Amino acid sequence: MGAVAAIGERTRVAGLALAGVVVLVAERPEEVRRAWAELPEGAELVILTPDAARAVGRELAEGARPLTVVMPP
Repeated sequence: MGAVAAIGERTRVAGLALAGVVVLVAERPEEVRRAWAELPEGAELVILTPDAARAVGRELAEGARPLTVVMPP
């Protein structure tokens, strides 16, 4: 299985590192977009906070890979 990554606010994603998730802390929309563009090679699943999902926006709507999931608010 490929890598799992998480993008979003530190308070929402930091604990996922304990489960081996690649955590990309991004507090502002421009940081989220940068993290999305620089996802680790082989990332097959990306967990996004609701704010991060809004910042990525269009890429999610286009159904692009990798598979994504949005945390509940």
